[in-house]
Amino acid sequence: MPVVHSHPPTTIAAAPSGSRAPEANGTPTLLIDKLSFSYPDGHQALFEVSLEVSAGEKVALVGPNGAGKSTLMLHLNGILHGKGEVKVAGLPVTKPNLPAIRGMVGVVFQNPDDQLFSPTVFEDVAFGPLHMGLPEAEVRRRVAEALAQVGMSDYAGRLSHHLSVGEKKRIAIATVLSMHPEILVLDEPSAGLDPRARRQLIRLLRDLPLTMLVSTHDMLMVRELFPRMVVVDEGRIVADGPTALLFEDVALLEEHGLERP
Repeated sequence: MPVVHSHPPTTIAAAPSGSRAPEANGTPTLLIDKLSFSYPDGHQALFEVSLEVSAGEKVALVGPNGAGKSTLMLHLNGILHGKGEVKVAGLPVTKPNLPAIRGMVGVVFQNPDDQLFSPTVFEDVAFGPLHMGLPEAEVRRRVAEALAQVGMSDYAGRLSHHLSVGEKKRIAIATVLSMHPEILVLDEPSAGLDPRARRQLIRLLRDLPLTMLVSTHDMLMVRELFPRMVVVDEGRIVADGPTALLFEDVALLEEHGLERP
C-alpha cells in the first residue's frame, strides 16, 4: 500500500507488505474515487478525494479542523452526495441503495446524545434492527450481542440520558453494532472522555473485529490503535501510509497542523 498524495505531494513512502487485510472477493470494503463536494454557499470542501479501505483495516483520518474529514464521512452513508463515486462492499452509495448502505455503514457521531433518543438503552440499541424488519427474537439476540461487545450487558434497562459520557459512547457504538455493519465510522470517539473512559474505549476499538475509519485529533490513540493513517487538509488527501512511517515525517505533520505524539 503506497503512500498517496493529492497535488502537491509532501512525502513519499511505501507501506510494508501485508499491511492490508486480504479481500475475500477482491472488493474493498470502502472505495472512494475522485469525490468532490461543494456546500450550497459555494465552499468546496472536497477535491477529487480517492481512498480504499480493505476488510479488517483500522484507519485513522487526521487533519486540522475544517480539513473536510466530517464532510467525507457524511458521504459514506449518503447524508451528503457529491461528484465522484463511493462504494461500500461493492455497492454504490446511491439513493436506491441507501437503506442497505445505512445498515452496512455504522456511523458514530462525536456527541453520543445525537444517537441516543429512546427512553432506555435496550430501545436505543434495538432501534436499528427493528427498522430492518427483523423478528423480535433476532432483535433481542442482536441487542444482547451488541451490548456484550461493548461491555454494557447490564445496562439494557438503564435510562440512556442518565449515563456518563463514556458509557453513552459505548452505547452509541452498540446501536450500530446491532446492525452488523461492514465498516464502523467514528467521529472523534475519544473527545470529552476522562483518562479511564478513554482507555476503555481504546481497548474496545482494538478488540472489535471490524473494519474502521476513525476521524480523530487524538494522535496518541492513532499511534496505539491505527496501523494506517490518512492525512486530510483543505479537502485533499495529502498523505496515506503506515502510521509509524508518517509520524517520522515531522515536517509533514507540522505543515498540516498535526503534532507527533
